[in-house]
Amino acid sequence: MKRIKLNVNVWRQSSNEDVGKFVKYTLSDLNSHMSFLEMLDVLNEKLIEEGNNPISFEHDCREGICGSCSMMINGEPHGPQKATTACQLHLFNFRDGDEVYVEPWRAKPFPIIKDLVVDRSSFDRIIQSGGYVSVNTGSAPDGNAIPIPQKDAKLAFDAAACIGCGACVASCKNASASLFVSAKIAQLAILPQGNPERKSRVINMINQMEEEGFGHCTNTGNCEAQCPKEISISNIEKMNQEYIKANL
Repeated sequence: MKRIKLNVNVWRQSSNEDVGKFVKYTLSDLNSHMSFLEMLDVLNEKLIEEGNNPISFEHDCREGICGSCSMMINGEPHGPQKATTACQLHLFNFRDGDEVYVEPWRAKPFPIIKDLVVDRSSFDRIIQSGGYVSVNTGSAPDGNAIPIPQKDAKLAFDAAACIGCGACVASCKNASASLFVSAKIAQLAILPQGNPERKSRVINMINQMEEEGFGHCTNTGNCEAQCPKEISISNIEKMNQEYIKANL
């Protein structure tokens, strides 16, 4: 089993008001099959043993599902491996002796709380502004009661794969949240169950996105390239179409 050494430069910042900086830590004899977060666990154990403050970072499922493990690794959201979250990134993707730089998302609507942790509640407020559907209460309806074309079902499912991690915002030069918002709008707009609030949903969500201070999309496509779930920018086209129709 291969063991490697890494020089890990981590952004340390005690609060949003503090001036942060990179702090370098050297870790030897790391198992190359560790995930990136497991490597941070090892580093934190070392820091605690030495009487130092551990590094604050977010995590939950560690299975690439929840989107919590939001961090820039060597200047790329979630690291160098395409379509991979930080928790699923393994150390065999790095070389022995590599310099690794780890920092939080850089976007005004994502203020830093501490170290690698940022406040992403702006995403929650966008969802709350319009992310719901009206359904009749009662017993569960038959699964085939509403026929849905296979193409539409696939498009809606692909859009719903968005985990809301914020990589699209962190990778965009304008800090645009258009990919995230468009995915949440498209997954409901494509399906008949989303029709009752279709117009109000897109207007409210886009207005909330702008109120939160996210930048405008200029179609550079970096959001799609860096998205760990490979959400298509075609959803942004769908969002724009829905917004125009809702305002007519």
